[in-house]
Amino acid sequence: MALPVEEWRLCAARRWAALEPALRERLAAVSSSLHDTLRLGCGLLRPEAEAAALRRLCRRARAGKEPAAGRFYREEGNRLFGRRHYGAAVRLYSQAASHEQPGSPEVSVCFANRSAALFHLGHLEVCLEDIARAESHGYPDRLLPKVLLRKAECLLRLGRLQDAANALSTMENKIAMDGIMTSPAHQTLLKKLSQLKIKIHEKESCPQPAQEACGDIQRKSEIWEENDSISGASSSLSLNFDTERGRHLVANEDILPGQNLLKEEAFVSVLYPGESHLLQDSSETAWDTRVTNADLYCHRCLRQLLASVPCRGCSYAKYCSQNCADVAWEQYHRTECSLGPLLLTLGVFCHVALRTVLLAGFAEVSRLVEWSHDNDKNLHNPEARCKHPSEAPDTRTGTRDIPGCNDNGQYQSSYQSVFNLLPHAEKHSPEHKFLCMLSVVAICKQLQEAGLEAAVLNRESSEQWSKPETCEKTSGELSPELKIMAEAMLRHVLQLQCNAQAITVMQESVSGDGAVVNKKPVRLATAFFPVLSLLNHSCCPNTSLSFSGTAATVRASQPIPSGQEIFHCYGPHRCRMNVAERQQLLSQYFFECHCQACCDELESDIKSGVSVRNSFCCPSCQASMQGEDVLCCSNESCAISVSRESLSCRLQDLQQQIKRALELLKDKKAGKWQEAARHLQRSIEIVEMHHGPSSVEIGHELFKLAQILFNGFAVSEALSTIQRAEEILSVHCGPQSTQIQELQEMKTCLLELPRSILQRT
Repeated sequence: MALPVEEWRLCAARRWAALEPALRERLAAVSSSLHDTLRLGCGLLRPEAEAAALRRLCRRARAGKEPAAGRFYREEGNRLFGRRHYGAAVRLYSQAASHEQPGSPEVSVCFANRSAALFHLGHLEVCLEDIARAESHGYPDRLLPKVLLRKAECLLRLGRLQDAANALSTMENKIAMDGIMTSPAHQTLLKKLSQLKIKIHEKESCPQPAQEACGDIQRKSEIWEENDSISGASSSLSLNFDTERGRHLVANEDILPGQNLLKEEAFVSVLYPGESHLLQDSSETAWDTRVTNADLYCHRCLRQLLASVPCRGCSYAKYCSQNCADVAWEQYHRTECSLGPLLLTLGVFCHVALRTVLLAGFAEVSRLVEWSHDNDKNLHNPEARCKHPSEAPDTRTGTRDIPGCNDNGQYQSSYQSVFNLLPHAEKHSPEHKFLCMLSVVAICKQLQEAGLEAAVLNRESSEQWSKPETCEKTSGELSPELKIMAEAMLRHVLQLQCNAQAITVMQESVSGDGAVVNKKPVRLATAFFPVLSLLNHSCCPNTSLSFSGTAATVRASQPIPSGQEIFHCYGPHRCRMNVAERQQLLSQYFFECHCQACCDELESDIKSGVSVRNSFCCPSCQASMQGEDVLCCSNESCAISVSRESLSCRLQDLQQQIKRALELLKDKKAGKWQEAARHLQRSIEIVEMHHGPSSVEIGHELFKLAQILFNGFAVSEALSTIQRAEEILSVHCGPQSTQIQELQEMKTCLLELPRSILQRT
């Protein structure tokens, strides 16, 4: 969740209500800067009240290593492995490993057991990595021969014959050192060893002919010329500024659908943990076998996990590789690690704020906080006033004076750009600002009490901290340096309400036999993308946004003429909700949307007295229908009239078609594919009418239809559906997306069928 847990929000609200009226008035003052807010509120977190309540809440979010949990998950993994549920066993062994201490026999057993499950799943390279992990963590000698045998078999299957022979030789030496092996299990091991030696000899005697590298289907190259002034942006864009729209991007040439406009790596991202990491009561067991995104994706690069590398200090953070684990530890996690329960309790926004300042470093944070203080002072001094985000820059200086740009007029994906995103401090409610302030103060106090201040300030040891004689502070009071970090964090938490970007991923839900894969977007992480944040909102945008790990790509979804602004949808889209619903949701961004879609819809609603989105469309010209029992087309040149009852019946019929199609998609019987395809084709009519013939929603539906037709062996229909799906999805997701690759693989497979079969279909 983005905000703190409800109990902490209520606790902060009670503290706010109990403040002296004069102090509450000063904190609520619109003119109060973030510096003043923090200075006034820094001492309001009482140890015996709010801090104690927060400690109780943190007990619900267990993120430490618990050996009993490790045993539980390992035994559950063994149970599922015995039932041949290897995928589920892998996840449980990963959970077990996250609870064991590095270098312990227990964690080595987790990796060895996981390697066995991976071997059965055919993930041979990853299996070898787990075997290496087991050995490096001190896997027990008495169990080593079995693991070495698995290693040799993996290497043999991968064609690495010499490595396989070396592994068997190591195994033989180990057996010889251990003495005579007479038990049935040992005899089985020796028999397998002998069989593997024979297989290696056979392969060495009869080498396989060299196979051509079976690489990925050739992907279309994406033309890209980067902008000199905006990092990651296409040269077809320009950065503009005015008082009404603020910073925004405009096309400086005609842009075609599917053209890349922006590629940006997140400055910071934090994985969305999922609700199961917060227990309802401290007496509940924390050993939940449910799987969340925190178990499925790398906590640094957001790559999907197969065999995770656990954090050395906590059970929560998991990574795709040792490299990701090491980089995360050096950059931020050595500070965050012991704060896991607190960060899970205070929500993703607070976590993003902390990680942002840790990545930026104290020197850069301090520089920009001091700059903001000078800027606040200059706002009240017209003669010395610097440019402020609410004041348009002098156009004679180009982009140099646009907030966030450096001295060379370049807008980069940097901490300076993040810092210059508007926090809208004056527009947030006083209660919300107080909650955010209390939360960041709680984090900084925890850092100070845990002895982590040196790490936060990028210093080697506590000897380099501020000396008491230079700056006295009472017990429990934040140091001046941590107050600077807290002020920056408060700024970032407030910024996130308007500038947080959800990183989404297309997650799969597979039909019973795996023949049809249904994909839907799921929120994976929250991030700061300072360049992407330049795009203003439209309820009918001219771009599509896609993600690969922590990288965002913006593509034109329609032709964009030179001079037109580049728009992104913040969530409320004209195809998903009416104008009143959209305006209500957009209020969190502190603006009223006047995009073309909203203006057109409001004007139409005023004329007809009926919400456009909630009205029926004319069967002939698609204009809105008006009336009560008998509906007439609002288009004066169209004389169509029809009863509301007949249109309602048609709508219900199409909704039933969708429901029936979804049921058939889950059915295992091949004979029902044709019926499923027929129902899905009918349901696509609704999607196309609702979202448009070139929308990404149509692309996803066509992808499902292509799978049904492919598996049903309807070659010609499948090929035409694949082509249309590919054309649409390449515009929105790019030619390198997984769906495009799957479509190309299906097309290649169908085109390689014998001509006689192609002619019959």
